[in-house]
Amino acid sequence: MIRFVVSRLIGMVLVLIVVSMVTFLIFQAVPLLAKSSPVYYYIGKAPATPELLQSLTHRFGFDQPLPAQYWSYLAGFFGKSVTDGTSAAVQCPFPCFGYSFRRNELVSTLIGQALPVTISLAVGAAILWLIGGLTVGTLSGLKPGSLVDRAGMTGALAAVSLPIFFTGPVALLIFVYTLGWLPDNNGYVDITQNPVGWFLSLLLPWICLALLFAALYARLTRSNVLETMNEDYIRTARAKGLDRRTIVVKHGLRAALTPVVTIFGIDIGGLIGTTIITETVFNLRGLGTLSIQAIRDLDLPVLLGVTVVAAFALVIANFIVDVLYGFIDPRVSV
Repeated sequence: MIRFVVSRLIGMVLVLIVVSMVTFLIFQAVPLLAKSSPVYYYIGKAPATPELLQSLTHRFGFDQPLPAQYWSYLAGFFGKSVTDGTSAAVQCPFPCFGYSFRRNELVSTLIGQALPVTISLAVGAAILWLIGGLTVGTLSGLKPGSLVDRAGMTGALAAVSLPIFFTGPVALLIFVYTLGWLPDNNGYVDITQNPVGWFLSLLLPWICLALLFAALYARLTRSNVLETMNEDYIRTARAKGLDRRTIVVKHGLRAALTPVVTIFGIDIGGLIGTTIITETVFNLRGLGTLSIQAIRDLDLPVLLGVTVVAAFALVIANFIVDVLYGFIDPRVSV
């Protein structure tokens, strides 16, 4: 098991290096292919004299070969002094994603302010859709054709057909503005300042975001349970006289949940960087909102930082899934 985890850890590190390299090339080399200087994406497209443009290109290191620029970027991630566009220098500690000249702020500071919002939204919604989807899917798979199965799959079909930009405003209209069951916090509430307010401010976003994923997980779990419960080893367990709970939990669900764990790792990792619509509907200023503003402002350092964080989250989530495989199915770690 230890050898399995170490091999996956080494693979994760290699993938992270490749991801950082590809991301760097996309953001640094594309302006060159468009016959444009990357400096414009740092200081804006205001008119600049050739002398000033040349000076800034040298100042930011864009006149160096791409491998040297990438090494400087990779080494600077562990901490460096960055220029703020004037003669002053700003200390950028680990992890250093650069400096946003549009906002006069370190990118790591901007990401640090937005990341708790997105993580809170993603983790809370993931817990809801995992519990709801697995419960409905398991019950439907164990009793195919029953009233529970029909009701669960009908609800799943309805939930997967409703986008967040529809369910979000409708939920706000009903539960906040009409019934008044939830307060109109108009944004994210810090959990360290007001835990109850934090929970209430994220309850509707959690539910609306979880509805879509719970429907997919319910259908996937139902299909896996139906297939697993018809396997030969399940019939053998029944022939041995094992009780139904042992057969379902120990033998059936353990095998049926392996594909679900794979999808869950991909979804929770990708959700860190793809909650834009939910954050917009509920006025939550997370990574999605930060990336949209960076796109509008052509704020390249912020875009680069958010992309790297989202990619890292996806890679780390897949690493965790690989490790969980070793516990769910010991044959994987052999």
